[in-house]
Amino acid sequence: MAIRLLKRLTILFAILCVTTPAFGSSTDRRVLIRDVTQIEGVRDNQLVGYGLVIGLRGTGDRQQTFFTVQTLANVLQRMGVQIAPGVVVVKNVAAVFVTASLPAFSRPGMKLDVTVSSVGDAKSIEGGVLLFTALRGIDGQVYAEAQGPLVVGGYTEGGAGNVRTVNHPTVARIAEGGTIERGVSVDLTRFKTVSLLLRNSDFTAARDIADVINKDFAKPIANAVDSSRVDVDVAGSGAASVPVLIARMQNLAIMFHAPAKVVVNERTGTIVMGGDVKLSPVSVIHGSLTIEVETAFIVSQPPPFSSTGTTTVVPDTRLTVKDPPAQSISMKEGANVDELIKGLHAIGATSHDIIAILQAIKAAGGLQAELEVI
Repeated sequence: MAIRLLKRLTILFAILCVTTPAFGSSTDRRVLIRDVTQIEGVRDNQLVGYGLVIGLRGTGDRQQTFFTVQTLANVLQRMGVQIAPGVVVVKNVAAVFVTASLPAFSRPGMKLDVTVSSVGDAKSIEGGVLLFTALRGIDGQVYAEAQGPLVVGGYTEGGAGNVRTVNHPTVARIAEGGTIERGVSVDLTRFKTVSLLLRNSDFTAARDIADVINKDFAKPIANAVDSSRVDVDVAGSGAASVPVLIARMQNLAIMFHAPAKVVVNERTGTIVMGGDVKLSPVSVIHGSLTIEVETAFIVSQPPPFSSTGTTTVVPDTRLTVKDPPAQSISMKEGANVDELIKGLHAIGATSHDIIAILQAIKAAGGLQAELEVI
């Protein structure tokens, strides 16, 4: 009788060889100033509130979540119903935080969307209704109030250990469920200088924005302060108002120089390329060495009815080495990363192999772009 136990050891080995001189280029395209800038002082404000969701199907917070029953008791008390929090046993209520973004130039009476998120141990807030909740800003003032039925993008079904959950059933939204009570409008009439803030800092883009504005107004009213800010003189522009000036500037187009950048995610193997990323002449040799060690244990027993002999275990080790020929690809002058990745896929390289190869090419100076690993 023999018992075989299998144990394998796999060792992967990669060889990279890179040769590179330097070369690079970029792709340009025209974009509107509105798409790459924002106005300094014109911004959204975050709001947050605490409230209750009612009407759940037994999926609300359990009694151990004390702050839920305490909040419910306080709400009932304000409505003239006196109860002790310790005797409240309900599963159709959940404590939630309500968040919203208050847009610039908001006025009282305007509507806004709100997001409702459970803070207790509720299983789901599907089908619930948010009770009247005050939304406060960073200064503690109430800027909006929210109430209404929830729209949940997930669900939980099943029971007795067989439960299926899709997306997040404890987070919901209420479209136009909030009403603004206090405005935060910015007074543009007091602006003596309109500052355009670039979403992505770039000296060339800041210079081009200032140049195109000066050319359109036929006077030097714009000045690039740094890589992320362009100041425009309101009085010198001669515009009828600040909104008219901003609208005219935002509809001007500039030549946008796309940055040469490669972003890789080592955890997921995702590779994203921005701009026209070019490679210097490069050769990549990628091979793999696989060593398999197989150990079998043979059990040796004495003959039947034998009075002598013992049972022994004899190891049987076998070594297998697989060393296929290394595969290579060559990139000519001006080749881009997309062509490199296609070539690496053709020789059987995995996404994690490609990330390692890109890092090696960058270290050797062959990738004329910024390589960001996240």
